[in-house]
Amino acid sequence: MITLIQLNAASQAEFVQLLDGTYEHSPWIAEQAWAQRPFLGLDQLKLALVQVVRDAGREPQLALVRAHPELAGKAMVSKTLTAESTNEQGKAGLTDCTPEEFAQIQQLNADYNARFGFPFILAVRGPRGLGLPKAEIIATFARRLDNHPDFELAECLRNIHRIAEIRLNDKFGHSPDLGNLVWDWHERLSTHSDPGYAERGELTVTYLTDAHRACAQRLSHWMREDCGFDEVSIDAVGNVVGVYHGTDPKAKRLLTGSHFDTVRNGGKYDGRLGIFVPMACVRELHRQGRRLPFGFEVVGFAEEEGQRYKAVFLGSGALTGHFDMTWLDQKDANGITMREAINHAGLCIDDIPKLQRDPANYLGFVEVHIEQGPVLNEVDLPLGIVTSINGSVRYVGEIIGMASHAGTTPMDRRRDAATAAAELALYVEQRGASVPHLVCTVGMLEVPNGSINVVPGRCKFSLDIRATTNEVRDACAADIRNALKALCERRGVHYKLEETMRAAAAPSAPEWQHRWERAVETLGLPVFRMPSGAGHDAMKLHEIMPQAMLFLRGLNAGISHNPLESITNDDTDLCVRAFQNLLEQLATEQP
Repeated sequence: MITLIQLNAASQAEFVQLLDGTYEHSPWIAEQAWAQRPFLGLDQLKLALVQVVRDAGREPQLALVRAHPELAGKAMVSKTLTAESTNEQGKAGLTDCTPEEFAQIQQLNADYNARFGFPFILAVRGPRGLGLPKAEIIATFARRLDNHPDFELAECLRNIHRIAEIRLNDKFGHSPDLGNLVWDWHERLSTHSDPGYAERGELTVTYLTDAHRACAQRLSHWMREDCGFDEVSIDAVGNVVGVYHGTDPKAKRLLTGSHFDTVRNGGKYDGRLGIFVPMACVRELHRQGRRLPFGFEVVGFAEEEGQRYKAVFLGSGALTGHFDMTWLDQKDANGITMREAINHAGLCIDDIPKLQRDPANYLGFVEVHIEQGPVLNEVDLPLGIVTSINGSVRYVGEIIGMASHAGTTPMDRRRDAATAAAELALYVEQRGASVPHLVCTVGMLEVPNGSINVVPGRCKFSLDIRATTNEVRDACAADIRNALKALCERRGVHYKLEETMRAAAAPSAPEWQHRWERAVETLGLPVFRMPSGAGHDAMKLHEIMPQAMLFLRGLNAGISHNPLESITNDDTDLCVRAFQNLLEQLATEQP
């Protein structure tokens, strides 16, 4: 095994030799990283190697990709793979393919090389380091054939860095145990899914279904039995609440958590990461027999996504005193009211108002979350500090024209609702791109009862506007409403527009953002600041107490709300350690 002491003391030639095999047939990476010694930790070394590749430019990057063998290719057959590649392909079962699997991979290799001009690269040991199933490897291969060449080159480089990370872990005898723990909890919780989705292997957990209640029971069991929380309960709206007392049980608490419900056919990590990371911190404190000078309250919020009922932030809203009791009369797609669902779950509706927290009893609220976007992937960093959660407003609308015969209605006589909506969508795209950190989306377009030979008489649409400040959001919304009015008047159609949701921007509390920054710096990682385009439970808690968030990099270009959503055990380990650093800071600050 290599040690950092040994590596930092090495000559350049010794340094390169010690890291031999980390990057396939590319000693130049270690040669250039040598000048950045001393490395205070393995994570710093990994980032230094990544930075060398980032700074190298396109041609050396292409050469690095081309230095790698094809999966289950000629080098494997001729047994000329490096020891590292042999080990990795073997762990993924690629050295034991059936003739059919081998033929399929060979065809994919040929198609991929013809399209991109370089070999397909995949970290086949996977996000947990144990090896990917062959079926997943083949499916990933086929999916990535559709990528843009520039994006695919970047994806290959990201996988090369993951391969190098796992190889470095092996060289140093390093195991990201806390990351493995959190990763495994996600896997086990994802076995619960709503009917109709579970049968297809899809993850869907909506408010107070059997799968949702099973998740709550599993979380509460782990909190109590595995982690050592002092108090664990499921509250009147289904939130799972764990409390780990400080040295003084009456001391103020740090509040944290996130949601455990999912979108339909969603990913395993959205929301749940923000529950499991602090759970791992409590588990370590309990194992050490240690108390902090403040209490620690972790909440698995029962609902954030608004999938079963038209009520978002239901779980965190109950804690801020903003649970709307009229929601209880809402019906789901099967006609079941929220009141009936809560009663069926054995929860007490009369206790909902009692869930409101008194901010005077809390230090603040922090939340860890998967980024749900590509930024951290693109900058090759595992963690990002959130500066603000975007304010948002949503609308549903309809343009009404006149349905008429597609063959007999002259082009200058048409009152086409769909083309009017298309013109609006193009304006929305243009307006959203006009200001930094503003995004606008027409996510739904529908021509009710449309026919191939009928000029559309109606077109329904949705509109989602988000920005880091309420002022930018509202200015954009006003411009879009004016554009809609003007184009409808010009086209001789009319419209309806209903605002369905409005959430204020939630800037991070400066002192809490700085704590996250110091927590990341302590790991030897660079501080990267970024806004959150997605809404989070933190924006509800922001209404009553200071809040700040930490983002974790996601794989597959950070895709979320999708089964491809993924994280690595190494990144997750860093996330847990950053949270531990934040707790240590708070401990030193308390009187």
